Amino acid sequence: MKLGSGLLRPRWLAALGAVVVAGGLIVALYGRDADRGAGAQRAAAPAGSRARQAVLTVAAAELRPVEVARSITINGSIFAWQEVIIAPEVGGYRVAEVKVDVGDHVKRGQTLVELSTALLDAEVATKNAALAQREAQLVADAAALERGESLKGMNLISQADYDKLKSAALTSRAGVESARADLQSSTLRLKFTNVTAPDDGVITARTVTVGQIAQAGGEMLRVLRNGRIEWRGEVPEARLGELKPGQRVTLTTADGAVVNGAIRVVAPTIQAGNRTGLVYVDLPPNDRLRPGMFARGDIEITRAMAFTVPLQSVVSSDGYSYVFVLRSDNTVERRRIETAGVRDSEIEVTSGIEAGDMVVGKGAGFLKDGDLVNVSSEAGS
Repeated sequence: MKLGSGLLRPRWLAALGAVVVAGGLIVALYGRDADRGAGAQRAAAPAGSRARQAVLTVAAAELRPVEVARSITINGSIFAWQEVIIAPEVGGYRVAEVKVDVGDHVKRGQTLVELSTALLDAEVATKNAALAQREAQLVADAAALERGESLKGMNLISQADYDKLKSAALTSRAGVESARADLQSSTLRLKFTNVTAPDDGVITARTVTVGQIAQAGGEMLRVLRNGRIEWRGEVPEARLGELKPGQRVTLTTADGAVVNGAIRVVAPTIQAGNRTGLVYVDLPPNDRLRPGMFARGDIEITRAMAFTVPLQSVVSSDGYSYVFVLRSDNTVERRRIETAGVRDSEIEVTSGIEAGDMVVGKGAGFLKDGDLVNVSSEAGS
């Protein structure tokens, strides 16, 4: 029984292998016949059905050099050109009235703050009385000296008495001058109780309140002198040498406002902490610009001829930039390019394309290298 089983197993395996081999041959022959049939059908198809279909309709324009501005872009903030601190020149007097508030436009000489004048009025009156007393004493002493001179001419008065009369007259005259100076000082202090604007401008800060005791030299208000502002940009030291007074600057604020200015001065020093230098740009009056605002500045350095393409022509892939150039057979070729600055809706291309190339604009983002396209009527415009 064991012997019989051992003899039958190899025969059964051999038969199974023959069946598998035969099945493989049949499948191979059938597949080859199917391929021959498909090839025959393709060969029998008309030539027109084998023509490639355009994948997209695109717009293309011939590349021509244009004049572009070379510029550098830096960041900075808007500052007051000069901010004047308003402080009283006399102290110890109560603030009676504040006539302005933040945001008010003021004129040179306009009264901004009034201090109480009661004490100074009394002081001026006292000094006036003292001056009148000194002047009366001077009159009496001058008359006595005049009589003494007459008596001295007749040798009726001693030299010592005459000298006393002369000294008294001189002392009275000095007393009058001193009293007059005291009066002028008090009058001036009374005048200073009216705190006025030193120049035209806009009130930017207020720390004074009615009723407080003013301190001489203590800040009350701040005035943006002449309403004039400037932009201070931080320029890397490697680019600072390219800037000079008079160059145009285009500022863009955080809210999208665009303002044109001009460089007034380039700082003569470099800040050691961040290796930058400041550039000061004069700005025109503008209600949308306020000291403290951030703004980005584009400073034009030179102008030169260069190639530019629309932003929609540039396709980014794998960290590189590409454009599609239209060939004579209406297929497109993808070319890697190097780009520079963006100007409005155009981007400058420094390498990868040449004058006369037809660069695809609209629809470039949907193409791949070698695609057949239709060209719309915008081509060449």
